[in-house]
Amino acid sequence: MTLDVPNLKDFDQRLRDEAAEEPTLEIPQSEPTKKTQIIAIYGKGGIGKSFTLANLSHMMAEMGKRVLLIGCDPKSDTTSLLFGGKACPTIIETSTRKKLAGEEVKIGDVCFKRGGVFAMELGGPEVGRGCGGRGIIHGFELLEKLGFHDWDFDYVLLDFLGDVVCGGFGLPIARDMAQKVILVGSNDLQSLYVANNVCSAVEYFRKLGGNVGVAGLVINKDDGTGEAAAFAKAVNIPVLAAIPQDEDLRRKSANYQIVGSYATQWGELFAQLAEAVAGAPPIRPNPLTQDGLLNLFSAETTGKDFVLTPASDEDMRGKNTVLKKSLEVVYDNA
Repeated sequence: MTLDVPNLKDFDQRLRDEAAEEPTLEIPQSEPTKKTQIIAIYGKGGIGKSFTLANLSHMMAEMGKRVLLIGCDPKSDTTSLLFGGKACPTIIETSTRKKLAGEEVKIGDVCFKRGGVFAMELGGPEVGRGCGGRGIIHGFELLEKLGFHDWDFDYVLLDFLGDVVCGGFGLPIARDMAQKVILVGSNDLQSLYVANNVCSAVEYFRKLGGNVGVAGLVINKDDGTGEAAAFAKAVNIPVLAAIPQDEDLRRKSANYQIVGSYATQWGELFAQLAEAVAGAPPIRPNPLTQDGLLNLFSAETTGKDFVLTPASDEDMRGKNTVLKKSLEVVYDNA
């Protein structure tokens, strides 16, 4: 009996040839088969994602939409404004507690409502005891067991930490879980650095065949200096809204008061944001290089004109510097 042995050398070469190919830049788009828009919101920690999302989700619900807000930040602060500062039991901690008691997690244990908004927190591991990204993955596995794919919502808003776009925090982009990404930033270098990193992640997975795009940028605490708007123009994404740096907004946010309502002076702003978020298509961004990002700011702000001076081995050794004997042969009478 003869065995049909495959030519492994040819197979290996085919894999190498395939890996060397440049991915196509044209990603075929098709109409979504599910009415739910799943939108991932990214931004630097402390930039105001939770403030933006709590008010945006409340406004959407007030406009008659069914909205689910999911906090995907280990800090678990997404829903705090929505619930008047009260901490929401997280899915991960509740699951751990129920498992130890031999019980199953029920939706009422982790999901709560206010003003028509359904909200929950994934949570994360205790400090120093686990990976936040893996916690996110575990949290979504639990959501699937709770029936996530059978739920009926117009919008599912995911609040993700943008400082680290690892396998866990990059889940919506890497696995096409969301139709689009929204960035929250301000007129400062660090928040735009994070926004640019997220654009780079989106571009990377688009080259691999993904379909997630960036719908636009929300400028929070806008002081009018214009760097965030310049960034949006440079990476080819729209500005969905500019929320001003205002004392009334700061005070109400600090006191856990919702302003995303027609009952407040800020209602129209968040209504326009809600319409922009709903209608903005996912766009393929053009991420900036580090120098390109720095060029959005003045040299006085960033120090971009600074010249790097190389250090020497003697600099590093300091007082421990010892003159090494040379192996060169010197001929005195040559």
